[in-house]
Amino acid sequence: MWEYEHSIETSAAPEAIWRLWSDVENWGAWNTEIEKIEMHGPFATGTQITMTPPGDDPVILRIAEVVEDELFVDEARFDALLLRTTHRIDRIDQDRIRVVYRMEITGTSVDEAGPQIGPGITADWPETMASLVSLAERALR
Repeated sequence: MWEYEHSIETSAAPEAIWRLWSDVENWGAWNTEIEKIEMHGPFATGTQITMTPPGDDPVILRIAEVVEDELFVDEARFDALLLRTTHRIDRIDQDRIRVVYRMEITGTSVDEAGPQIGPGITADWPETMASLVSLAERALR
């Protein structure tokens, strides 16, 4: 298995983060790695998302798990690989939360393929998460 995790702390309310996450068709407002995105159903387990990065082919994601105001998990399959990304909100105290993204890549030839593709997929997470948190914090004002 190949894995990577990044987190960021914020004073934003969990509900503000959740509103941004569940508004899939506007993810491009805080994620510059999205040229086009479409959700094919409600923000719920089993729904498919078609996400197109700039200058790249569309990626099909399936929402694997949803716990409102806490976490959602999406999965993408590429040949014999499963890319599973958990997006989680952890409460630190009354006024702060930690937003966590975690990717796990499993499957045939993961020892070779994981280190080749994983870092490219997760490279923008610090900037993307900072944009997400900034937008959620502005909702407080």
